[in-house]
Amino acid sequence: MDFELRTFPGCPNSGPALKLFREVLAADGRDAESLTVHEVASEREPKELQVRGSPSFIAEGRDLFPAESAPVLSCRLYRTGHSAAGLPSVESLRNALRGIDSGP
Repeated sequence: MDFELRTFPGCPNSGPALKLFREVLAADGRDAESLTVHEVASEREPKELQVRGSPSFIAEGRDLFPAESAPVLSCRLYRTGHSAAGLPSVESLRNALRGIDSGP
């Protein structure tokens, strides 16, 4: 399975997102080394890649946290309980990965 982290230059959550993604992949027995990072640098790439902000967690070309928002080159927020944060929780990311395993 292919995993990708999509970020933009200067995103303050890029490093923590990469660490989180690798840790969750490894904890779930997946090949964390297969994770690639795609730095979205141009204004047209978010639309072409359907990036809904940075960081975006991708598995098999699909966003693990589908959103209705328009593609954008900006920070992304994830729901964490009753608030929002720049990263999903460990549990949210694990659940999203399990959802990919079980199909659409």
